[in-house]
Amino acid sequence: MALKDAKAGTRNEAGIAAVLGILKQSFSERFQTGQAFREQHAHTTTYIPPQLPDGVLFAESAEDVKMAVRACAIHKVPVIGFGTGSSLEGQVNAVNGGISIDFSRMNRVLEVNPEDLDCTVEPGITREALNIHLRDTGLFFPIDPGANASIGGMASTRASGTNAVRYGTMKDNVLAVTAVTANGEEIRTARRARKSSAGYDLTRLFVGAEGTLGILTSVTLRLQAIPQKIAGGVCAFPSIKAACDAVIMTIQMGIPVARIELLDAVQMRACNAYSRLSYAESPTLFLEFHGTDETVPLQSAAFAEIAAECGGGEFLWTANAEERTKLWKARHDAYWSARALAPGLAALSTDVCVPISRLADCVSETQADIEAHGLLGPIVGHAGDGNFHVLLLFDDKSAEDIAMAESFVQRLNRRALDMDGTCTGEHGIGQGKMAFLEQELGGTVDLMRQVKQALDPDGIFNPGKIFHQG
Repeated sequence: MALKDAKAGTRNEAGIAAVLGILKQSFSERFQTGQAFREQHAHTTTYIPPQLPDGVLFAESAEDVKMAVRACAIHKVPVIGFGTGSSLEGQVNAVNGGISIDFSRMNRVLEVNPEDLDCTVEPGITREALNIHLRDTGLFFPIDPGANASIGGMASTRASGTNAVRYGTMKDNVLAVTAVTANGEEIRTARRARKSSAGYDLTRLFVGAEGTLGILTSVTLRLQAIPQKIAGGVCAFPSIKAACDAVIMTIQMGIPVARIELLDAVQMRACNAYSRLSYAESPTLFLEFHGTDETVPLQSAAFAEIAAECGGGEFLWTANAEERTKLWKARHDAYWSARALAPGLAALSTDVCVPISRLADCVSETQADIEAHGLLGPIVGHAGDGNFHVLLLFDDKSAEDIAMAESFVQRLNRRALDMDGTCTGEHGIGQGKMAFLEQELGGTVDLMRQVKQALDPDGIFNPGKIFHQG
């Protein structure tokens, strides 16, 4: 991450003024240009400075989106989609100014097909609201990035989270999207069939594009049956390596674990203090098993044997919903407990992902890096995927601290790439990781630029994200 990649771009003042007039006339009170509205649609969850849009449209239908995009296309004005604003790499910033399209009112469930285990929703619905709607069908949408993000935002950043080890990421769970393209027309990328060999896979082109190729207006999702039985458990280990060895053995033995989360000793200390718990302050795995009354106890017992073989402590597990919620409280409160370690400091949340065989090396070397430079950065990992996060705490008013934070992120990403990993497992590129994408993929980024140029020749969709154009 580097502040130089978050610099403001060139504004099209005449075009912006024209579009502001058009949208105000067309949408009246649903189009806002007040300072407070603009600030709300440029907030970031990192130290990247907010870059405000010039106006905010509260869209209520695909027709609203098409009308706004057409106006922006004619006048060559940027347009940025906005879900809940929980992205972590400055994805909602208006680098060149322009129009933010807020999808909070496009939050309907359009169709549920229980027999086919799928549904189609508008992009503004949040994952929690969707699962409440689905509850009586016996189905649920399993992707859980932590924040109560919008489905459109999750698709755009190719989100994943704690359940990914069993259910995959957004790219595995989006069957189709509809999107408004640069000519203001709405396209549909696929039908609901579970597989297709019909042409280019445009669905996965839009999933993870961070709003740079078009604006999503609906998402068709794969659903799962709510498990008959769910059990959660926690187990402490003497070292990161021991915990990661247990993860590798669990995956290799084919135990269908639904979640397997790693918290380092610093994070466990933070969790105990914040949530008034009494877990061992050592590297710890939190697990969850989904299955039947017969299979879940067997899975839990199998992991307990693995944990013992790897030097872990007692594996405490329960299928009681209330006890399971209490058991997972430390993991769910990890962000806030880490912030509480130094309430006066800013937080930079960053992630990398490596092959799970290299996870112990990468985490251990990162811990050594943090200690050697006198930094404070608890670590939480989606261990079953080789993905982990560092929440670096630092003074964002100090140029020296900012430089130290940026240097750490550079070393972290270089370390992951050297282990044949990626600079981001789930946060996306946005503004913060553009330099690392170039390091990771080299000339392949030029092909991405060509795709962007073909679909968005005037660069109106979320400019200044993923890579610099031209």
